[in-house]
Amino acid sequence: MIRVIFLDLDGTLLGSDYSPEGARPVIEELLRRGYEVVVNTSKTRFEVEYYLRVWNLEKPFVVENGSAVYVPVNYLPPKVVGEFGVKRGKYRVIELGRPYSEIKRALDELSPEYGLKYYGNSTLDEVRAFTGLPEELAELAMKREYSETIFRWAKDGFEAELERMGLKVSRGTRFLNVTGNTDKGKGARALLELYSLLGEVESYALGDGENDFPLFEVVDNAFIVGKLSHPKAKHISSIEELLGVIP
Repeated sequence: MIRVIFLDLDGTLLGSDYSPEGARPVIEELLRRGYEVVVNTSKTRFEVEYYLRVWNLEKPFVVENGSAVYVPVNYLPPKVVGEFGVKRGKYRVIELGRPYSEIKRALDELSPEYGLKYYGNSTLDEVRAFTGLPEELAELAMKREYSETIFRWAKDGFEAELERMGLKVSRGTRFLNVTGNTDKGKGARALLELYSLLGEVESYALGDGENDFPLFEVVDNAFIVGKLSHPKAKHISSIEELLGVIP
């Protein structure tokens, strides 16, 4: 049995200080139990790589709300899964979203009318003020590949405009995320299909925001922390509690 667990970052593994240290014992215990620990987040590849280095975690991951799945080269045996995705450096990448340039172009067209603020039209200092990120992580967050994050707006109506352009707007813990027609569930499903070529799979997920709801729909066992609820997800009070309710 291959047990795969998808973990959100902001508001789930990470607190308001964005420190990786609080989640380290949980991740280490999940690895000890034999789980495939997969980060599935709205964050960029560059931010995820920062956390994976700290946690000494060399696993696949899903970025920018399901826009792309990154799998380390040779992590999955080619004779079983074949050649999948696009070879890019040390990864094979399954791209499910749209290029960042297209999404930024759409937001730039709407920004004057709606007073939108997002990574692409904010300074580093503004990003730090909006997010609370330390400078190093703010710089990594500004290196977008597939999505944008809307921090602030002056009036409503832009969501419908973006959807008419073929883009998708989802709500995270604090901000709005703009992607192509994808979500965390689609990213998880693409990876689970690869794992299923290796054997029987049992899947788990932990998150806290509305943008995690599509992820909950595609796994066998879902858990949610925070104030929201989902019909398929069991509510837990902390990531540490998760270890007491899964095998």
